Amino acid sequence: MAGTGRLVHFLKKIRPYNIVKGLRYLKHFGPKEFLVRLQERMEPEDIPYGPWYEHYRPSKEELARQEKRNWKEKTLFSIVVPVYRTPETFLREMADSVLAQTYPFWELCIVNADPQDEAVSRVLAEYAEKDERIRVRDLEKNAGIAENTNEGIRMAGGEWICFLDHDDVLSPAALWKFAEHLEKHPETDLLYSDEDKIAGSTGEHFQPHLKPDFNPDLLRSNNYICHFLAIRRSLLEKTGLLDSRYDGAQDYDLILRCSEKAHRVGHVPEILYHWRTHEASTADNPVSKMYAYEAGAGAIRAHLSRCGLKGTVELKKDPGFYRVIYPVSGEPLVSIIIPNRDEAETLRKCISSVREKSTYRRYEILIIENNSVQAETFELYRELAKLENVRILRWKKEFNYSAINNFAAARAKGEYLLFLNNDTEVITPGWIEEMLGTCQRPDTGAVGVCLYYPDDTIQHAGVVIGIGARSGGVAGSMFAGMKRRFSGYMHKARLMQDLSAVTAACMLVKRSVFEAAGGFDEKLAVAFNDVDLCLRIREAGYLIVYDPYAELYHYESKSRGSEDTKEKVRRFQGELEHMRSRHTDILRHGDPYYNKNLSLSHWNYSLREGARME
Repeated sequence: MAGTGRLVHFLKKIRPYNIVKGLRYLKHFGPKEFLVRLQERMEPEDIPYGPWYEHYRPSKEELARQEKRNWKEKTLFSIVVPVYRTPETFLREMADSVLAQTYPFWELCIVNADPQDEAVSRVLAEYAEKDERIRVRDLEKNAGIAENTNEGIRMAGGEWICFLDHDDVLSPAALWKFAEHLEKHPETDLLYSDEDKIAGSTGEHFQPHLKPDFNPDLLRSNNYICHFLAIRRSLLEKTGLLDSRYDGAQDYDLILRCSEKAHRVGHVPEILYHWRTHEASTADNPVSKMYAYEAGAGAIRAHLSRCGLKGTVELKKDPGFYRVIYPVSGEPLVSIIIPNRDEAETLRKCISSVREKSTYRRYEILIIENNSVQAETFELYRELAKLENVRILRWKKEFNYSAINNFAAARAKGEYLLFLNNDTEVITPGWIEEMLGTCQRPDTGAVGVCLYYPDDTIQHAGVVIGIGARSGGVAGSMFAGMKRRFSGYMHKARLMQDLSAVTAACMLVKRSVFEAAGGFDEKLAVAFNDVDLCLRIREAGYLIVYDPYAELYHYESKSRGSEDTKEKVRRFQGELEHMRSRHTDILRHGDPYYNKNLSLSHWNYSLREGARME
């Protein structure tokens, strides 16, 4: 019956353009991958977006309140729109959405690349006559999207340059929200919002893109910033305007260049932009503009070069998504630290997978024996001790995950520390190189991986702070239980990105960063020690990177972790309060890598019930 329910849910979403789009995707992906994506899309939404958006959007009363505000700073936003043979209906809706703004200090700079189109010219003349803030410039010829947009920037007089496509629509609160953000954060140089899509001429809202705050590794994986974008004029003067060499991905290139020099990249976590889908649009037909994705790869390569980073950029199968591979520099020693108590066969499987599958060879393995009692465990230790790169250390005190790992780290010889659970098994042969190449970057403190349960469902795809009743609302792993072949919301399970934390079941940390952070907090004997370490590393200014291209099995039971004795409950409550008192700000204000409109009770980036534009 569950399968039937999913099918009914999917059929309700079918529109004529969906069928055409599906045929294009079948041709692009091939039958096998297409069926996987189809099955993932058939999964019902926890909360359907259409009704959610109707509740979420600002009310007439809220918009009226916004219009009455007296602004101390009357920041002028110049909205730049290049126009080329736009359908009249879409053009009018775009212009009307700007006229409907509750913030009054704006100008609409429209560049018409085809003045011979009489219908477009007539509509533009009408709107320019209607409001003096609407300005139109006719071009002699169509010079391409980048140069056409640059003409709009040159005619703009505002301190802030905003970008709006000719057939898209702004929320009436868009500029008001941006102005409010800039009053609170005047050091911001680059600002973006959340967005969704609207279908053709029906105006049906769907596919919300609820974004994290600035996320450099996610930006290198996909132009997630996209719409609605505003750039301070002084920053544009430093970076230069749009580059026609990247036409099709000219905005991606500009965002990358601006993010490199911005004092602060700001994010308004509200749906302020509506990206129209129709037959000719990239939003609805991404495979129609493969040249744009090739240009995007070129923009990432140029960005890496400017940042002094070496990396290979590959296009993923999904258009507009990329993988950056960071090569390992030199052959630094990696110390693999594995705490263990009995479970000889489990440990044997883990060690065998490391030794047999790893293609990076310069590592040592430190096994920390903690009060084992079974004879077969010590027999295995004797076998392993004969290997030249394996050491057995003994921790004779009671179990304390943090103390055990700190003990081993102090005795490790490696420049990098790879914390690994004994109940893991390596899948990806290049797992160490994958993590190490990223961790060697100057901005990176730690790297985590994608872990699977034995049934090929996800156990860990990064950690979000503030999510999950089981953890007391402190932290939880994303996409837990999702099928391995699925990619999740906006493909996030399969994209390299920065997060607030990753699990130490498999985590690579720079030794220097680990020591500077003070190692694991030994007051957190069992729970949250990895989350706490990651948050302290972030506070020191380093990134925590989730790398899905390194994969392992984690044989942890899905039902593991119940606190079923008074002593365990007391210990867990103590660790919970320790986290709440130490990391008050992020628990109160929310994880910057997770959107406030997303659920704190589900792990799949579903919508938060009852959310409203604030």
